[in-house]
Amino acid sequence: MTAPARLTQSRPPAISPSALDSVLGSPRLSELELHALAPISQSRQLPVGAAVFARGQAATHLVAVLSGVVGLGSAGADQQFQLERCVHGPAWLDLSSAWVGAGHAQDARVMQPASVLDLSLDGIRVLLARFPDMRERLLLGLAQTVQSLTGTTHDLMSKDAQKRLATWLLQRSPVQGDNVAMKERKRELAAQLAITPETLSRLLRQLMSAGLIEVKGYSIKLLNLAALQNLASG
Repeated sequence: MTAPARLTQSRPPAISPSALDSVLGSPRLSELELHALAPISQSRQLPVGAAVFARGQAATHLVAVLSGVVGLGSAGADQQFQLERCVHGPAWLDLSSAWVGAGHAQDARVMQPASVLDLSLDGIRVLLARFPDMRERLLLGLAQTVQSLTGTTHDLMSKDAQKRLATWLLQRSPVQGDNVAMKERKRELAAQLAITPETLSRLLRQLMSAGLIEVKGYSIKLLNLAALQNLASG
């Protein structure tokens, strides 16, 4: 399999300060930090279906999604992509592989048109000596990623599909009467919940029949918050 090209443009497009802030977190980066990050940063505008990186490809950059949606999973020999989870920008896509000197653990494919940020690991190492506070930003990013994956793993191990769906709904809108906007396509959400799209549709119908939710297009209204909370924790 041919690995996706990493950096192909002769002159990288400028990265906006707000884009770097969105993934490196608060407080806002100083002008000195932004100036130092500019030469080691590059963004890529990628269409749906494009490969961000391939499983096993040498990881030399820290990779983030600035906007859009990128899926992580595995691509078979027939190029069919098995989606496992989606990353919505702004968020880190792979903050660990380059640090441990390993290849990317998964394939990454664009699910919705995306802007992807590459930060050179070699460049970051140099900057950490100049800007010690940047270590805290990267450690926080790693911690948030681990926390999210730990929570996902716990749910997969301890909750059935209906409980996982109820948990997902409550995480996105814990207020009764609120509408939950489904940013993901059903296939993407089903992959996150480790179920098939058909099972997801069936579970949504069951919750509707029970009077817990109301589905209109890509919006889900929570009708019975207490019942959903009991379902998620029961």
